[in-house]
Amino acid sequence: MDRFVVEGGHPLDGAVSISGAKNAVLPLMAASLLTSEELRICHAPRLRDVMQMGRVLAALGVHADHKPDGTLVLDAGGVSSVHAPYEEVRQMRGSFMVLGPLLARFGEARVPHPGGCVIGFRPIDLHLKGLLALGAVVTEEHGDIVARAPDGLQGGEVFLGGPMGSTVTGTINVMLAATLARGETVVEGAACEPEVADVASCLIAMGAGIRGAGTPQLVIEGVEELRGATHTVLPDRIEAGTFLLAGVASRGGRVTVQDCRPGDLIALLDALRQAGVQVERTADSLSVEGGQPMRATDIATHPHPGFPTDLQAQWLAVMTQADGNALVEERIYPDRFNYLAELARLGAKIRRSGPRALSMGPVRLSGAHIMASDLRASASLVIAGLVADGETSIHRVYHIDRGYERIEEKLCALGGVVARKRDSDPGDREDVLESAVQVEADAEAFPTRHEVIT
Repeated sequence: MDRFVVEGGHPLDGAVSISGAKNAVLPLMAASLLTSEELRICHAPRLRDVMQMGRVLAALGVHADHKPDGTLVLDAGGVSSVHAPYEEVRQMRGSFMVLGPLLARFGEARVPHPGGCVIGFRPIDLHLKGLLALGAVVTEEHGDIVARAPDGLQGGEVFLGGPMGSTVTGTINVMLAATLARGETVVEGAACEPEVADVASCLIAMGAGIRGAGTPQLVIEGVEELRGATHTVLPDRIEAGTFLLAGVASRGGRVTVQDCRPGDLIALLDALRQAGVQVERTADSLSVEGGQPMRATDIATHPHPGFPTDLQAQWLAVMTQADGNALVEERIYPDRFNYLAELARLGAKIRRSGPRALSMGPVRLSGAHIMASDLRASASLVIAGLVADGETSIHRVYHIDRGYERIEEKLCALGGVVARKRDSDPGDREDVLESAVQVEADAEAFPTRHEVIT
């Protein structure tokens, strides 16, 4: 198992190019199931999740080839099964998005309950609600979700809003299925995230009739079949935000995030301005100076265009260096705070009550052995390690490989000192085990207590 060894205190300086968006490329890969022709996805990142989705599709009979130039070529002309295997699906929640396209094209799909990061319970009821509105018959058999529509799907109307807001993967799953349904499908309360609009853009290139992508009302006019296409995936806004925040936290230097879409990060840019950080913006880049004095600034996560839940942990790491108390409220996944105990090991002072965490800063962080609990928590810990005194060992970085392409190489190119090493020292493993036990204990206790972690 790999770990990162981060030497703190080095200024980040230079430019970094952003990879294609993980949260768009995974549903784009699922979209390949809708056609017997070749789908070419350009700018596809080489991520652990992309490889895992490739294995899910391969088990169904899809041929995938990730070219050296980043083009991912998918051919679903030889699909031989509509049953996604548990061994593959359990490793990644995004694989559940094969349900809609399999059902739409073949009239049946069997997919186990999905896996993914441990950041709280994320139900699939809205996915199924949408498919039921299209005339599917859905049952649960031996832990699998089984959807059938032997006579084909029929357009319908469905509301996908929920108490935590709209569902991104649910919106995409229903949109994928509706492209081959008879008649018109109207999705109210659709997710407005850029990744939804990007997937819709690809489907339109494949011959789908879609209006309103990126708005709360999505209208899909079903067609008999879809063709192959070539589509370039949009830049990853979460990776862009992560590098921007790493640059802000850095003790000096100037970081420019290139090949991004600044408009997709409007809530983060607003929060940075409130914190007193100057951000320079062009049509496709953002630049910040490291080491600027920062005011503690409160944020609350919301569906797009609000502050992204996938940047919440990184923001809190930066706020440990800000002057004053910063309140972070998690309104999407209230349990997404497992990483707090690990920040505390570095010296962060954080108070948590339910879905809220309060960072009291600024504090001088000190390197230690810590453990990543999920994808975005990993990025938060890397940022903290970059500003901590001494050396920080971040264990279980396979999480970060799920969503960041060569992050250690990109940080080193900016002047950071981040080395990937293999966990082999028994002492390190004992330290990680102790940390894991603490994380689990805190995760159980947090909802019912209100304390200062020091």
